Amino acid sequence: MRLAVYLLLTLLSLAAQGRTVHREKSLYQDISVVEADGRRCLVFAAIRGDQNQTCQYLDSDKLVFPYVRMTFAGLLLNPEPQQILMVGLGGGTVPALLHRLYPKASLDVVEIDPAVVKVAKAYFGFKEAANMQVTVSDARVFVKRAGLKQAHYDLILLDAFNGDYIPEHLMTREFLEEVKALLSPAGVLVANTFSSSKLYHHESATYRAVFGPFLNFRQPKVTLSRVIIASQGSLPDPDLLQRRAEALAPRLAPYGIPLADYPALLGTDPDWDQDARVLTDQYAPANLLQRQ
Repeated sequence: MRLAVYLLLTLLSLAAQGRTVHREKSLYQDISVVEADGRRCLVFAAIRGDQNQTCQYLDSDKLVFPYVRMTFAGLLLNPEPQQILMVGLGGGTVPALLHRLYPKASLDVVEIDPAVVKVAKAYFGFKEAANMQVTVSDARVFVKRAGLKQAHYDLILLDAFNGDYIPEHLMTREFLEEVKALLSPAGVLVANTFSSSKLYHHESATYRAVFGPFLNFRQPKVTLSRVIIASQGSLPDPDLLQRRAEALAPRLAPYGIPLADYPALLGTDPDWDQDARVLTDQYAPANLLQRQ
């Protein structure tokens, strides 16, 4: 609930200070594009009334939100991905930057809402390319079909939200097992989630059950978000992570990503209830737990 209140207050501030440049209703949510304080923001208002947003600066390439910057810590485990999958488009900031950093990489983006794709292109400068394409689909369906095609990815990013939290069917052990099967031998999974919910324990237990030890990236004094970084293979040792961070840092600095600071913040020790039940297709009470 703290997260929902925070997002609501942020949106009220945007509405009071800025101007709405676009508004439409899709099959899944109300979508607005709002400008305020030198930022253009994509605002989602879901059918339940919950809200979420992503933003870009109008005059800078720097990333606005800490959780978006944190996502790039996944590159510490695979600094040169050639096949990338991203679930959730938003304003297109992350896939666009990945395409800029790795112009020769193949990038698949999955977005369930065609209206989001249209708005990202019209108002946030997102462009598809020969090796960066968007598929309008439910992520569960896309992942299932990719598995049947024996597709593999070096980097998979999960950043899907329904206005309140991650969709339930994208949190379960069965889904994560299908995602893991798509990872190449050196493949890395990066999942954007939160640290402020009772789902924290169940999510953590589920990722641990599928991937074994993972890197838990939190900045509690900066953001309520956390990023889970899991690997198909074993996790690199801290010294290697730091060396990679220092090597990659100059490439990411123009976007405001302090990559060299991240290795010290990546934890592997469980900080969740070890008795927490793993989420499955039969047991995924995400909405109930989020509201406790």
